[in-house]
Amino acid sequence: MDWQAVWVTLKLAALTTLVLAVLGLPLAWWLANTRWRGRALVEAVVALPLVLPPTVLGFYLLMAASPRFAPGHAVEQLTGATLAFSFEGILLASVICNVPFAVRPFAAALEAVDRHLIEASWCLGVSKLRTFWRVALPLAWPGVLTGLVLTFMHTVGEFGVVLMVGGNIPGVTRTLALAIYDDVQALDYSSANRTALVLLALATISLAVTYTIAQRRPART
Repeated sequence: MDWQAVWVTLKLAALTTLVLAVLGLPLAWWLANTRWRGRALVEAVVALPLVLPPTVLGFYLLMAASPRFAPGHAVEQLTGATLAFSFEGILLASVICNVPFAVRPFAAALEAVDRHLIEASWCLGVSKLRTFWRVALPLAWPGVLTGLVLTFMHTVGEFGVVLMVGGNIPGVTRTLALAIYDDVQALDYSSANRTALVLLALATISLAVTYTIAQRRPART
Protein backbone atom coordinates (compact mmCIF):
# COMPACT_ATOMS: atom_id res chain seq x y z
CA MET A 1 0.00 0.00 0.00
CA ASP A 2 1.29 3.44 -0.95
CA TRP A 3 0.74 5.32 2.32
CA GLN A 4 1.72 8.66 0.79
CA ALA A 5 -1.06 8.16 -1.76
CA VAL A 6 -3.44 7.21 1.07
CA TRP A 7 -2.68 10.47 2.88
CA VAL A 8 -3.02 12.62 -0.25
CA THR A 9 -6.30 10.90 -1.16
CA LEU A 10 -7.90 11.25 2.27
CA LYS A 11 -6.76 14.86 2.62
CA LEU A 12 -8.09 15.71 -0.83
CA ALA A 13 -11.43 13.99 -0.20
CA ALA A 14 -11.89 15.56 3.25
CA LEU A 15 -11.07 19.09 2.09
CA THR A 16 -13.22 18.77 -1.03
CA THR A 17 -16.16 17.59 1.07
CA LEU A 18 -15.65 20.41 3.57
CA VAL A 19 -15.46 23.09 0.87
CA LEU A 20 -18.58 21.80 -0.87
CA ALA A 21 -20.46 21.56 2.42
CA VAL A 22 -19.71 25.23 3.06
CA LEU A 23 -20.36 26.45 -0.49
CA GLY A 24 -22.83 23.86 -1.74
CA LEU A 25 -25.46 24.10 1.00
CA PRO A 26 -26.23 27.82 0.41
CA LEU A 27 -26.40 27.21 -3.34
CA ALA A 28 -28.68 24.20 -2.83
CA TRP A 29 -30.91 26.21 -0.48
CA TRP A 30 -31.20 28.92 -3.10
CA LEU A 31 -32.02 26.40 -5.83
CA ALA A 32 -34.66 24.78 -3.62
CA ASN A 33 -36.43 28.08 -2.99
CA THR A 34 -35.84 30.36 -5.95
CA ARG A 35 -38.45 31.02 -8.62
CA TRP A 36 -35.99 32.85 -10.85
CA ARG A 37 -36.36 32.01 -14.54
CA GLY A 38 -32.65 31.46 -14.91
CA ARG A 39 -32.66 28.61 -12.40
CA ALA A 40 -32.50 26.03 -15.19
CA LEU A 41 -29.26 27.55 -16.47
CA VAL A 42 -27.70 27.43 -13.00
CA GLU A 43 -28.78 23.80 -12.61
CA ALA A 44 -27.27 22.99 -16.01
CA VAL A 45 -23.94 24.53 -15.00
CA VAL A 46 -24.02 22.61 -11.71
CA ALA A 47 -24.67 19.32 -13.54
CA LEU A 48 -22.12 19.97 -16.30
CA PRO A 49 -19.29 17.90 -14.73
CA LEU A 50 -21.59 14.86 -14.87
CA VAL A 51 -21.66 14.84 -18.68
CA LEU A 52 -18.29 16.34 -19.58
CA PRO A 53 -15.48 13.82 -20.12
CA PRO A 54 -12.94 14.19 -17.28
CA THR A 55 -10.21 14.88 -19.82
CA VAL A 56 -12.16 17.83 -21.23
CA LEU A 57 -12.88 19.29 -17.81
CA GLY A 58 -9.31 18.58 -16.71
CA PHE A 59 -7.87 20.22 -19.83
CA TYR A 60 -9.75 23.47 -19.32
CA LEU A 61 -8.95 23.53 -15.62
CA LEU A 62 -5.28 22.95 -16.44
CA MET A 63 -5.35 25.85 -18.87
CA ALA A 64 -7.05 28.07 -16.29
CA ALA A 65 -4.43 27.11 -13.69
CA SER A 66 -1.55 27.87 -16.04
CA PRO A 67 0.32 31.18 -15.48
CA ARG A 68 -0.32 31.91 -19.18
CA PHE A 69 -4.00 32.54 -18.44
CA ALA A 70 -5.62 35.11 -16.17
CA PRO A 71 -6.72 32.92 -13.19
CA GLY A 72 -3.43 31.07 -12.93
CA HIS A 73 -1.43 34.26 -13.49
CA ALA A 74 -3.35 36.05 -10.72
CA VAL A 75 -2.68 33.21 -8.28
CA GLU A 76 1.01 33.21 -9.16
CA GLN A 77 1.22 36.98 -8.63
CA LEU A 78 -0.52 36.74 -5.25
CA THR A 79 1.15 33.62 -3.85
CA GLY A 80 4.29 33.12 -5.91
CA ALA A 81 3.19 29.54 -6.67
CA THR A 82 1.32 27.91 -9.53
CA LEU A 83 -1.89 25.92 -9.27
CA ALA A 84 -0.95 23.46 -11.99
CA PHE A 85 0.74 20.30 -10.69
CA SER A 86 0.15 21.22 -7.06
CA PHE A 87 -2.10 19.94 -4.30
CA GLU A 88 -3.98 23.23 -4.29
CA GLY A 89 -4.61 22.78 -8.00
CA ILE A 90 -6.10 19.31 -7.65
CA LEU A 91 -8.19 20.52 -4.70
CA LEU A 92 -9.69 23.27 -6.85
CA ALA A 93 -10.25 20.82 -9.70
CA SER A 94 -11.82 18.29 -7.34
CA VAL A 95 -14.21 20.88 -5.90
CA ILE A 96 -15.39 21.89 -9.37
CA CYS A 97 -15.65 18.28 -10.54
CA ASN A 98 -17.71 17.25 -7.51
CA VAL A 99 -20.18 20.14 -7.41
CA PRO A 100 -23.09 18.06 -8.80
CA PHE A 101 -22.44 15.17 -6.40
CA ALA A 102 -22.95 17.54 -3.48
CA VAL A 103 -25.38 20.21 -4.67
CA ARG A 104 -27.93 17.99 -6.40
CA PRO A 105 -28.61 15.73 -3.36
CA PHE A 106 -28.54 18.79 -1.08
CA ALA A 107 -31.10 20.62 -3.24
CA ALA A 108 -33.36 17.58 -3.60
CA ALA A 109 -33.40 17.04 0.16
CA LEU A 110 -34.06 20.70 0.95
CA GLU A 111 -36.78 20.92 -1.70
CA ALA A 112 -38.54 17.92 -0.11
CA VAL A 113 -38.90 19.72 3.23
CA ASP A 114 -42.53 20.63 3.89
CA ARG A 115 -42.94 24.20 2.65
CA HIS A 116 -45.57 24.92 5.29
CA LEU A 117 -43.00 24.41 8.04
CA ILE A 118 -40.61 26.86 6.37
CA GLU A 119 -43.33 29.48 5.94
CA ALA A 120 -44.58 28.98 9.49
CA SER A 121 -41.09 29.67 10.79
CA TRP A 122 -40.92 32.86 8.74
CA CYS A 123 -44.36 33.95 9.96
CA LEU A 124 -43.14 33.54 13.54
CA GLY A 125 -40.42 36.06 12.83
CA VAL A 126 -37.53 33.64 12.50
CA SER A 127 -34.95 34.85 9.99
CA LYS A 128 -34.32 32.90 6.81
CA LEU A 129 -30.84 31.96 8.03
CA ARG A 130 -32.09 30.63 11.37
CA THR A 131 -34.94 28.86 9.60
CA PHE A 132 -32.41 27.09 7.42
CA TRP A 133 -30.33 25.94 10.39
CA ARG A 134 -33.17 25.12 12.81
CA VAL A 135 -35.88 23.79 10.48
CA ALA A 136 -34.75 22.93 6.95
CA LEU A 137 -31.34 21.40 7.60
CA PRO A 138 -32.41 19.03 10.43
CA LEU A 139 -35.26 17.74 8.26
CA ALA A 140 -33.08 17.38 5.18
CA TRP A 141 -30.02 15.91 6.86
CA PRO A 142 -30.29 12.37 5.38
CA GLY A 143 -30.09 13.85 1.86
CA VAL A 144 -27.30 16.18 2.93
CA LEU A 145 -25.41 13.22 4.38
CA THR A 146 -25.87 11.36 1.10
CA GLY A 147 -24.37 14.29 -0.79
CA LEU A 148 -21.39 14.46 1.56
CA VAL A 149 -20.71 10.73 1.26
CA LEU A 150 -21.04 10.79 -2.54
CA THR A 151 -18.67 13.75 -2.70
CA PHE A 152 -16.10 12.10 -0.46
CA MET A 153 -16.19 8.75 -2.25
CA HIS A 154 -16.19 10.25 -5.74
CA THR A 155 -13.12 12.30 -4.78
CA VAL A 156 -11.39 9.19 -3.45
CA GLY A 157 -11.89 7.48 -6.81
CA GLU A 158 -11.28 10.51 -9.06
CA PHE A 159 -8.70 9.82 -11.76
CA GLY A 160 -8.93 11.85 -14.97
CA VAL A 161 -9.22 15.38 -13.63
CA VAL A 162 -6.57 14.82 -10.96
CA LEU A 163 -4.14 13.39 -13.50
CA MET A 164 -4.73 16.23 -15.96
CA VAL A 165 -4.35 19.05 -13.45
CA GLY A 166 -1.91 17.60 -10.94
CA GLY A 167 0.11 15.06 -12.84
CA ASN A 168 1.34 12.13 -10.78
CA ILE A 169 3.75 13.55 -8.21
CA PRO A 170 4.39 11.21 -5.23
CA GLY A 171 3.42 12.78 -1.92
CA VAL A 172 1.85 15.81 -3.64
CA THR A 173 -0.76 14.85 -6.25
CA ARG A 174 -0.49 11.06 -6.45
CA THR A 175 -3.75 9.57 -5.18
CA LEU A 176 -4.80 5.95 -4.70
CA ALA A 177 -6.51 5.89 -8.10
CA LEU A 178 -3.25 6.95 -9.72
CA ALA A 179 -1.35 4.42 -7.62
CA ILE A 180 -3.57 1.65 -9.02
CA TYR A 181 -2.90 2.94 -12.54
CA ASP A 182 0.86 2.92 -11.92
CA ASP A 183 0.74 -0.61 -10.51
CA VAL A 184 -1.15 -1.86 -13.57
CA GLN A 185 1.32 -0.11 -15.87
CA ALA A 186 4.13 -1.86 -13.98
CA LEU A 187 2.23 -5.20 -14.26
CA ASP A 188 2.06 -5.37 -10.46
CA TYR A 189 -1.47 -6.69 -10.41
CA SER A 190 -1.34 -7.96 -6.84
CA SER A 191 -0.59 -4.49 -5.47
CA ALA A 192 -3.24 -2.95 -7.72
CA ASN A 193 -5.74 -5.52 -6.51
CA ARG A 194 -5.02 -4.83 -2.83
CA THR A 195 -5.54 -1.09 -3.28
CA ALA A 196 -8.64 -1.59 -5.41
CA LEU A 197 -10.17 -3.91 -2.79
CA VAL A 198 -9.62 -1.28 -0.09
CA LEU A 199 -11.43 1.34 -2.19
CA LEU A 200 -14.23 -1.11 -3.03
CA ALA A 201 -14.74 -1.99 0.63
CA LEU A 202 -14.67 1.67 1.70
CA ALA A 203 -17.22 2.64 -0.94
CA THR A 204 -19.55 -0.26 -0.10
CA ILE A 205 -19.47 0.37 3.66
CA SER A 206 -19.94 4.13 3.27
CA LEU A 207 -22.96 3.75 0.99
CA ALA A 208 -24.50 1.00 3.13
CA VAL A 209 -24.28 3.16 6.26
CA THR A 210 -25.67 6.18 4.40
CA TYR A 211 -28.67 4.30 3.01
CA THR A 212 -29.35 2.72 6.40
CA ILE A 213 -29.52 6.14 8.03
CA ALA A 214 -31.67 7.51 5.20
CA GLN A 215 -34.19 4.67 5.61
CA ARG A 216 -34.63 5.57 9.28
CA ARG A 217 -35.80 9.07 8.36
CA PRO A 218 -39.23 9.71 9.87
CA ALA A 219 -42.06 9.71 7.36
CA ARG A 220 -43.54 13.10 6.43
CA THR A 221 -47.04 13.81 7.66
